[in-house]
Amino acid sequence: MTPIRERPSLNSLAGWAVHARRRTAQHAPSGDSNGMRFAFYGRTSTRRHQHRATSAAWQREAAEHTITGHGTIVAKYFDTGCSRRLPWARRPRAAALLAALDNPDRAFEAIVVGEYERAFTGNQFAHLLPLLERHGMQLWLPEAAGPFHADNPNHQALMTMLGAQSHREVLRARHRVLAAMRTQTHDQGRYLGGRPPYGYRLVDAGPHPNQAHARWGRRLQRLEPDPASAPHVRWMFTQRLKGISLAALARTLNDLHVPCPSGLDRDRNPHRSAQGWQVPTVVSILANPRYTGRRVWNRQHTQSAQEQDLPLQLWSAPQEWVISKHLTHPALVSEADFIAAQHIRAARSPNDGATRTYLLAGLVRCGLCQRRMDSHWANHRPGYRCRHGHTSSRHRSPDQPKNLYAREDHLLAQLSTHVAGLARNTAPEELAQYLRDHDLVIVYDKKGPIVTTDRA
Repeated sequence: MTPIRERPSLNSLAGWAVHARRRTAQHAPSGDSNGMRFAFYGRTSTRRHQHRATSAAWQREAAEHTITGHGTIVAKYFDTGCSRRLPWARRPRAAALLAALDNPDRAFEAIVVGEYERAFTGNQFAHLLPLLERHGMQLWLPEAAGPFHADNPNHQALMTMLGAQSHREVLRARHRVLAAMRTQTHDQGRYLGGRPPYGYRLVDAGPHPNQAHARWGRRLQRLEPDPASAPHVRWMFTQRLKGISLAALARTLNDLHVPCPSGLDRDRNPHRSAQGWQVPTVVSILANPRYTGRRVWNRQHTQSAQEQDLPLQLWSAPQEWVISKHLTHPALVSEADFIAAQHIRAARSPNDGATRTYLLAGLVRCGLCQRRMDSHWANHRPGYRCRHGHTSSRHRSPDQPKNLYAREDHLLAQLSTHVAGLARNTAPEELAQYLRDHDLVIVYDKKGPIVTTDRA
């Protein structure tokens, strides 16, 4: 049941304001009640640095000012935590607004936004306009002082200018931020946020150098070795320099019941399983240059693909890293040992220098567990192996099936009788290409191979 709101006393300031507003409304011109029905769209980029209610309020106020005397807002769609670079179809609330256009009984007849830059950037408006026109949907903008008219050359020029300006604003902000972070890392060695690497913890490093931030109570942080996990990092580098394999390192840590990074800090890793050490985890730790005591930034960078695609997170080459001039925190490994460990990590080629070719790579599936069988070189010939989910980072459980092996030459010899339309003397390369062209795979178990459609 909706609670009954108490009526403010006329002797209070709030009561007087309500009474005065009602008297003013009696003499104000009406016209919105029978006007158009609008859906309001707004957006805010971040949750941490922008207050959702405040941002939504000023955007809605701008939208209501735009449609004053023409109608009222009956539906609200507001995205939080979405970059303007995302197209509408990939913003949750904007996508819901677009889906509502297909409903003939929708509650609104037009769309209004509070600010162009909150809704569009680049050529997003041009991509969306045909869809709105197909549904007979007007779009109202404060910058156009009303609805956009496609046949108005002034409106067309205005939208082109606003799209370019919005895109330029993104580029300028990005350049300023990246330049500042580069300087803060190289010259100041400042900790720029994020989760501390395994083996470290965050401690207070004094007041923030920006006086405004310092008055708000913000303080700097720095890394210091974590007594619980730093010894394990030192041990991993020591053992790796002795030539111990990555799988053996992970297996030993699991045998000793050492908590993995996601298990040690569940608050920062709720998206990870915390089910023990894996080889990629060990690889990531041994490849992290921050264990040398220097701040390193730009190990990953964002690259935009096409206009309608999400930005890509890519690993940067070491020559693109920004490394602090001075040591910024206690090192867990020397720079010489870290570099030596990277050379050990390099992949080794066969002793004879030959190139190993697997014609059926990716085409052989285990008949027991349906996993793709790994390419496997044994006895100087190509073959395929399935370990049924077992990895080198753990010991094999007694109830786990034994490895399944298949020689490539045996598979090729039997396939011509399983694939209709192929001659018995078909070349192995042509047979493998035929499987790929027709989306076929080989399901193999101890009974032999079966060729079937690839439904994975």
